[in-house]
Amino acid sequence: MMLKIFTSLLFVLLSYGIYAQDTLTFMQYNLLMYGNNFGGCNSSNNNIDNKNQYLNTIVDYVQPDILTVNELDADPFYSDYILNGALNINGINYFQMGEPINVSNSYTINQIYYNSDKLVLYTQGAISTSYRDITIYRLYYNTPDLKYTKDTVYINCCVTHLKAGQGYEDERANETQKLMNYLNNSNAIGNYMMMGDFNFYTNAEPGFQNLVNYYNEDVRFYDPVNKMGSWNNNSYYASVHTQSTHTSGGCASGGGMDDRFDFILISDEMLSGTHKAQYVQDSYWAVGQDGQHFNKSLLDSPTNTSVPNDVLHALYNMSDHLPVTLKLAVGNNVGISTFERNNFTVKFSNPVKDNIKLTIENTKSGYYDITIVNTLGVIVYSGKVEVSGTTTFSIPSGSFKSGLYILRITDKNGNGVVRKIVKG
Repeated sequence: MMLKIFTSLLFVLLSYGIYAQDTLTFMQYNLLMYGNNFGGCNSSNNNIDNKNQYLNTIVDYVQPDILTVNELDADPFYSDYILNGALNINGINYFQMGEPINVSNSYTINQIYYNSDKLVLYTQGAISTSYRDITIYRLYYNTPDLKYTKDTVYINCCVTHLKAGQGYEDERANETQKLMNYLNNSNAIGNYMMMGDFNFYTNAEPGFQNLVNYYNEDVRFYDPVNKMGSWNNNSYYASVHTQSTHTSGGCASGGGMDDRFDFILISDEMLSGTHKAQYVQDSYWAVGQDGQHFNKSLLDSPTNTSVPNDVLHALYNMSDHLPVTLKLAVGNNVGISTFERNNFTVKFSNPVKDNIKLTIENTKSGYYDITIVNTLGVIVYSGKVEVSGTTTFSIPSGSFKSGLYILRITDKNGNGVVRKIVKG
């Protein structure tokens, strides 16, 4: 009996060590009228059996743990058809999906598919708009030691397909305003992702500004690759363009790769890792985007070698959008979730401009290390300051670009605080 108890305990301890950190892969994809005959798409040029084969090839390559999709026919039959015809095939059986939601009564819906070996869908709901739902899924990370530790990581996926077309900027602004007001009223602090087909042509659109510059900075979203600008028909942003994979077509939109419509935005907690989930630097990618096909189809010259040839053709045939993917490191050892064992206080005011005026209060004298990093993890300031009682000093920040930064201050014993800085 004693040996059995020891073996069980050893398993728990080993499991905790193995699963203290893991990596989750996310993929967001506009499926181009899956199951829906609309806008020139039909069962001949957009056949769902063919699309299932293409999607399976792409999923097999990316290996997503969470797949969120747009432009899926509202009939629950089609949600199931993807689950059992494109995902849980060829020996795979761990994908599960959310319940189809359609409170806005649209002809297409959003959906989520997830790796049930790693994740549990905790809750789901939707915000109704004049066009399509904004669907919110809350999941938690499922580790073998969960029943012993009672400790996990929650991740919230807000999935949307905003109104398409130039001239509909006000409609997109109304849609994102509804989401941000909901998050604000819900005190939505933690790991949040905003993902979908946004149909924005520039970051200056009011709808996009609602997401990244909302008045309550605690619920704002951030672009992991910080590629802000006028994306439409601008070769400077070729590396992040997601539409169109075609230059012409009956079902697929034409025009070649010249728009950044598809996004995964993340909360600042995911940048800093304060809630046990942290964006893995350089993992954001529009799958199949090599930056060399501006205003061209995905199959035009030069040969696109960013993915295997079968994946390239699957991307071309599956949709006129590219899927967007990123990775999150999750677990107790991620980021700075256990970092605030501080015995001192730090005060300053956001937003900052040319100088960051910091006040450190401590009853004991000592030296403190100060580091400031940007959203890409690059250190933009590093220094040391001596503190005696209450000490106020300034850090020049005039050369910092506008955006979010993470401030870390540690004492000689490794105790520290972490704060976010917003450069105006």
